[in-house]
Amino acid sequence: MNVPNLITLARLGSVPVVVWLILSGSLMAAFWVFLAAALSDAADGIIAKRFNAETVFGAYLDPIADKALLVSVYVSLGQQEHLESWLVIMVVFRDAVIVGGALLFQTVTSSLTMRPLTISKVNTFMQLLLAAVVLAVDGYRLDDFGAVDLLAYAVAVTTVWSGGVYVIKWSQQAAAMEETAETRPEAAPAAVDADDEAEDSKVVKLESRK
Repeated sequence: MNVPNLITLARLGSVPVVVWLILSGSLMAAFWVFLAAALSDAADGIIAKRFNAETVFGAYLDPIADKALLVSVYVSLGQQEHLESWLVIMVVFRDAVIVGGALLFQTVTSSLTMRPLTISKVNTFMQLLLAAVVLAVDGYRLDDFGAVDLLAYAVAVTTVWSGGVYVIKWSQQAAAMEETAETRPEAAPAAVDADDEAEDSKVVKLESRK
């Protein structure tokens, strides 16, 4: 277990803490815990690349921690009416489609690789930024000057965009693999059974003795 993976696990462990703080109305404390978790998302990736500490485990754990954090925080903020319900539903549905699609793709092709797309990274950043701004504005009672509404629409656009790109990409890959399997030449005929070969050998020897 290396340092980047420990940071990712800490982010995953912060999820119930942030949710509890939001639901209990402690938005200022929730903001700082969430901010630390959001910064850890960048820290673990930077450290992993800088010190060549990238692992397969980390490649799977990182998006799981991100989705657990964002989905939990968005649902909590929506439940407390700090975010619009339509946006919460969109974010949760997008992640459900991606997770379900990934499981289906792995089941069908057994060749899933965790490579986040650029638009997905942008969407994750926008979601983190919106949640942080909402917690800060509502927790410290600040004037957002319309920033929350602007970020909400930015999150909506990138959420739909990234979800659609994933669906199209996996569909194309699955179709290509299926086409390759259909056009693959048939296997060569099976070799003659060893017992049959032995029997033929005996017949040849008997005929030669005659």
